[in-house]
Amino acid sequence: MRTFQEYQEKLKKMRKNVYIDGRLVGRDDPRLLGGQNVMGITFQAALSEDSQMRELATAVSHLTGNTINRFTHIYQTPEDLLKKQQMIRELGHIAGGCIQRCMGCDAINALYVTTYEIDCKYGTDYHQRLKKYLAWYQDNDLVGNAGQTDVKGDRSKRPSQQEDPDLYMHIVERREDGIVVSGCKAHNTTAPYADEILVLPTRAMKDSDADWAVAFAIPADAEGVYLISRPVSPNPRRELEAPYNSYGICDTMTVLDHVFVPNERVFMCGEADFGGRLALSFANNHRFSYCGCKPAITDVFIGATALVAEYNGVPKAPHIQDDLAQLEATAELVYAAGIAASATARTTPSGAREPNFLYTNCGRYHAGKNIMHEYDILISTTGGMAATLPFEGDWLNPETRGYLEKYIMRSPRISPENQHRLFRFIDDFTVSAWCGMEQAAGIHGGGSPIMEKIGIRTNYDVEGKKRIVKWLAGIDDSKNPQG
Repeated sequence: MRTFQEYQEKLKKMRKNVYIDGRLVGRDDPRLLGGQNVMGITFQAALSEDSQMRELATAVSHLTGNTINRFTHIYQTPEDLLKKQQMIRELGHIAGGCIQRCMGCDAINALYVTTYEIDCKYGTDYHQRLKKYLAWYQDNDLVGNAGQTDVKGDRSKRPSQQEDPDLYMHIVERREDGIVVSGCKAHNTTAPYADEILVLPTRAMKDSDADWAVAFAIPADAEGVYLISRPVSPNPRRELEAPYNSYGICDTMTVLDHVFVPNERVFMCGEADFGGRLALSFANNHRFSYCGCKPAITDVFIGATALVAEYNGVPKAPHIQDDLAQLEATAELVYAAGIAASATARTTPSGAREPNFLYTNCGRYHAGKNIMHEYDILISTTGGMAATLPFEGDWLNPETRGYLEKYIMRSPRISPENQHRLFRFIDDFTVSAWCGMEQAAGIHGGGSPIMEKIGIRTNYDVEGKKRIVKWLAGIDDSKNPQG
């Protein structure tokens, strides 16, 4: 397993293909360091001196028998899924938000189960290719970026019906030694500080969409790859440094312009009937991840709401206690959905475990529908200071510091600096550019609420529930008129 330093050293050696605000930059650009620091948590956890943390963050590879980072593992048992969920919540507390490395883990697990099923039907060798690739991926402790969401163009048209075929990732040319692909993956988190890009289809396909039914892995700095990036971080600190302000995230439009992919890295190539299966398998795994990370974020809301109420002198106010109970119920119901998804995970034909689709969608839906209410509770409890707090420079200026220390005071038991630090954190957490990104991600990450509702509705046994009521009511369908 790698150290954080080894991970960053490799990034520095990669070909420059990251663009930020019109400029080509290296992966050591300061705006990318926040996201790298979040990734660093995953490396440090796997090598931690704390045996409990190390047990959560590592696993034994079923391919090689080696101890590996859990973010590179293929789920073999319900316990694997439970440990991943627990790991994400624990690491999410350290980051104060998304731990970001789940996407690669979710992608390799989706590929593992789907390539096996493709091979069973078509006699292809995608699964063996993938296992060989995964052994290398695990041994090198790589970070994978999941490139799934296509830009989609005209939403009323299928991939093959678009005026520009590049609006969905597709195969441009088939060669004896590989394929050439073109397209763009959007809303693509972590690509500028990932080792590999794992490309998956974004939707179900028909036979006419065969050229768009493609999955593969490429180095993130491969020729023809352009990473047009939007990094965001909490506001920087001058002197009042805090762990939260060392983190960040980056989303990218990942453009592949006639990129060659060798056969050993191709895991789907025209099997249109499995496009939807692979897309939904990734969505299922990613929504399962949300059942760990979203409770971690809600834990931050709970802690911040309770702490600001305490600092403001109203910790026992009935409406605040009621709001805290709502936050607590949200956190634990979402987490419970992940536990249920783990405990009832099914064994796929490949032998790997797949979390229960219904429970992952219920958990993710509940999290997404409540995220704005969580902001409402914290901001209402904090008051207007979250949005109007003077800049840090005014606290550092001797001419104004005394006034700000005097007038920020609530409880005499809390120092002006700690009062300021809490408001400064809530400012970053609720009203900054970073916060705006987190709000949108909280609603749409892993799929918008309507997609979770569709997932729930299409997999729910409503007919079975109708049969229950018919039995209770004594209804006999044979007595209904025919025709």
